Amino acid sequence: MSTNSPPVALALPKGSMQAGVLRLLEDAGLPVALGARAYRPRITLEGYECKLLKPQNIVEMLHAGSRDLGFAGADWVAELDGELIELVDTGLDPVRIVAAAPESILVNGALPDSPLVVASEYERLTRAWIAERGLEARFVHSYGATEVFPPEDADCIVDNTQTGSTLAANELVVVDELMRSSTRLYANPGAMERLTTRRRIEDFVLLVRSVLDARQRVMFEVNVDPDRLEAVVGVLPCMREPTIATLHHGQGYAVKAAVPRRDLPALIPAVKESGGTDIVISRLDQIIA
Repeated sequence: MSTNSPPVALALPKGSMQAGVLRLLEDAGLPVALGARAYRPRITLEGYECKLLKPQNIVEMLHAGSRDLGFAGADWVAELDGELIELVDTGLDPVRIVAAAPESILVNGALPDSPLVVASEYERLTRAWIAERGLEARFVHSYGATEVFPPEDADCIVDNTQTGSTLAANELVVVDELMRSSTRLYANPGAMERLTTRRRIEDFVLLVRSVLDARQRVMFEVNVDPDRLEAVVGVLPCMREPTIATLHHGQGYAVKAAVPRRDLPALIPAVKESGGTDIVISRLDQIIA
């Protein structure tokens, strides 16, 4: 790979997404050094030039081509209609984009068939939703704290929510869901057409995915007598095949496999019932298939 090629221009998010993304990169062996120039951090992977930006700006800069790679929310990619390549859904910062209104204006749980005022930061998504639902509505652009608009300044809002607690605190109920979003890694299509840049991006994606995959799995180790080996192997949900080693003096086998973390509540009793003993479960940092 040429060392004279320009570095990959990576955008990292400011705000609520930042902590999760920085932890993800640290776990991938790419700790972010913020330093004195906090808006221009450094990572340990050679051939990268980083900048901290608001997620909305990351989408715009990726679309314009001044950034090659960046983390942003799927909601803002949809809102800004960016022509980007989604590389990884990190699953971080999951939110729903919903329409919500005071229960007092609803008719049988739905918005009334009368002129409405709808407030949101998401103008494109909201106008598309208004048209799709055939509502007679006027759009009002909000600049944060959208949930405080009803009932005096708007009848309905379109906003993101994670738990719904902020909506409930403002006496709003969800009447529709527009989309679901999370923090994702995107690339500019032109960057993926440049061979050296594409290879560097693919290396970056490999490291990020290795952490996300490891977070979903644990290393499951168990000892088993020879006559119960196939029974234990039969209940282990392995990635491919389990690793099997002979115990000292041939007294049985040690079996280990990377298994989905979500399967543990059912898997542990099943392995015990199949004849497994001495079960050890340990955390994985990275998995590369």
